[in-house]
Formats: sequence, structure tokens, C-alpha cells
Amino acid sequence: MKKTLAIEYDEYASKGELPIADQELIEAAQRATEGSYSPYSHFRVGAAVRMKDGTIEIGSNQENLAYPSGLCAERVALFGASARYGKDCIIKALAIAAVDGEGKAAEASPCGACRQVMIEQEQRQGCNMRILLPLNDGSVREYNSASDLLPFVFAAEL
Repeated sequence: MKKTLAIEYDEYASKGELPIADQELIEAAQRATEGSYSPYSHFRVGAAVRMKDGTIEIGSNQENLAYPSGLCAERVALFGASARYGKDCIIKALAIAAVDGEGKAAEASPCGACRQVMIEQEQRQGCNMRILLPLNDGSVREYNSASDLLPFVFAAEL
């Protein structure tokens, strides 16, 4: 039996079409790229999460010569927020921005490990978080849940 999987998302022609809070979150992710330690890939990634109370926490990718020891920007931001807020960690939205080795804005989509961490955060907090991804052409893609990015999630309960 053949089945089809469809993923819905919204796409905005520019960041300016988004609410001010989302524009600020994307800008925070863009600024977070400055904290990246990426001497090997030269690909700087920043992530910003908006907490339930409106505060923004950031993270950036951190590479290491022992390759698997590094960490993606998304997980730095998510784990940092979780460590800071504990059981009260409710993340409403996450934005991801990137800069290539030439200093130009680049597109970045979360890796599978980050997607899994994002979904587990949603499960722990009992609500979805929106994902905002600025694209090279100036548009922004918005997903309503991390499960939109990883539909066949690894979970204890299916």
C-alpha cells in the first residue's frame, strides 16, 4: 500500500511580514551567529528561542576537533534554556540563522538530532513551538511544530 506524507508550512516573502516579536527572534538568531566557534566548517549558526514569558535565549554552534564533541546552535539554545528554566521551560518559538564562510547569510535547517531534541522539548512542555527559518532570498519559512520537520519521530510511545 502506497501512502503519501504532506508537510504544511507558511512562507512569508520577507521578515517584515512577520509580527514584531518574530522579527526580533530572527534578529537575535542572526546576532547569535557571532558567538559561533566554527574553525572547521566556517559555517556559523545561531539559534534563538522565545520563552513563554517573552524572554529570548540564544545559542550558537560550537565545533570541536574531535568532531562528534561539537554541538549545534539549536541544541545549545534549547539545552541552555532547559538548564536555566528547569521544569518551567516553555519555549514558544525557535529561530535559526546562519552565515557562510564568506560572511553571507545562508540557509540552515536543523539536523536530525536537533529535530529530535526539539520534539522531546515539545513533549515535555506539553505544547508545540513554532520554528522560523530565514531563507536566502529574504523569505521566511514557518513550521507550527518540530514534528513538521521530523514526522517519524523516535519516541517511546508511537
